[in-house]
Amino acid sequence: MAEEKVPDLLDASLLDVAQRLKDNNLKAQLIYAFNGTGKTRLSKEFVKFISTRKNIKDDEHDEISSLYFDEILYYNSFTEDLFYWDKDLNDNPKLKIHSNIFTKWILQDQGKGEAVKEIVQKYINSKITADFDENFDGVTFYFAGGDERGKKIVKISKGEESIFIWSIFYALIEEIISEIEEEEDDSSLNKFSQLKYIFIDDPISSLDENHLIEMAIDTAELIKKGIKGKELKFIVTTHNAFFYNVLYQELNKLSSKKGFLLDRDGTGKFSLKEKWGNSNQSFSYHLHIKSILDEAHKKNELGKHHAMLLRNLYEKTASFLGYREWTDLLPSPQESYAQKLLNFYSHSRLSGETVVSLAEHERNMLSILLENLNRYGYFRSGVKNND
Repeated sequence: MAEEKVPDLLDASLLDVAQRLKDNNLKAQLIYAFNGTGKTRLSKEFVKFISTRKNIKDDEHDEISSLYFDEILYYNSFTEDLFYWDKDLNDNPKLKIHSNIFTKWILQDQGKGEAVKEIVQKYINSKITADFDENFDGVTFYFAGGDERGKKIVKISKGEESIFIWSIFYALIEEIISEIEEEEDDSSLNKFSQLKYIFIDDPISSLDENHLIEMAIDTAELIKKGIKGKELKFIVTTHNAFFYNVLYQELNKLSSKKGFLLDRDGTGKFSLKEKWGNSNQSFSYHLHIKSILDEAHKKNELGKHHAMLLRNLYEKTASFLGYREWTDLLPSPQESYAQKLLNFYSHSRLSGETVVSLAEHERNMLSILLENLNRYGYFRSGVKNND
């Protein structure tokens, strides 16, 4: 029997998308979206939509209720707000932890600090050690030099920091799944009987290709273990096409799963379109981006969202052509201004970014940058996205 296609969701709000994800009633939903589309906002919207936390006023049980009676567990960029660098320790940098019920449970109660260390060494560097404080409110990173005197304390990069935080969340999911397995025969003991969804928003950051494949495979195994004979459902979003494809392929035999493309137009409306095929190799992301930009340019509707897409297109084109940096493709003499413009609208978190329009000189620059890719033949005329 042919697999039933889920109708595309068009001209929708994020709340509509959250509703659709719930209505799909699938064990695993994988969503690809370009940076800046709204993946993190979708995770927050879905949490608000699903969560039915039971407010137990008794102080003695309040934290327990937060851990054991939520219907959804989620990871997104805001999870990283629990971690910050102690700026007063320049010679001995330490990553501080705003402990909450989840970090306390996995690190203190379940004693999974060593498991986190192993995950860090697996994905970042086999020679680096994450040394937790005794009360787990901070962690120091160092390269072992053979003895205590050989320790070299380091401040890891932002990308490595994200991987470390994901490692804690990964260990948390793994332990929760183990708890469910151990207690599923006796529902009275199952502390996580209310948990229905695990939402993972973009765990990929600064991983080389080999580690990216490894993380995708490990994540797929975690998902398969989590849904086997249980009520758990997983939603994973990512901006990384390679990670998406590996994850999709690893879950290929899972019947209750689908892949989707989340997109946003210039008016702020969203679409959720199902993707088909062997690991969704038909995505043709760069052609999809270019078709969006060409249409907006044709209608003179280039906005801030398109600036983010244009940078994405430059990055993909530079990578395909073998350039070291995407900025190598920028036209001269506008290179400096063009780089600042694309960087600003790709990373800005200012309140003003809610305004979608651009100044005329900014729209003109985007037009120049788009025409630059066409002028030098980076895209063959007549090539269409046949997805």
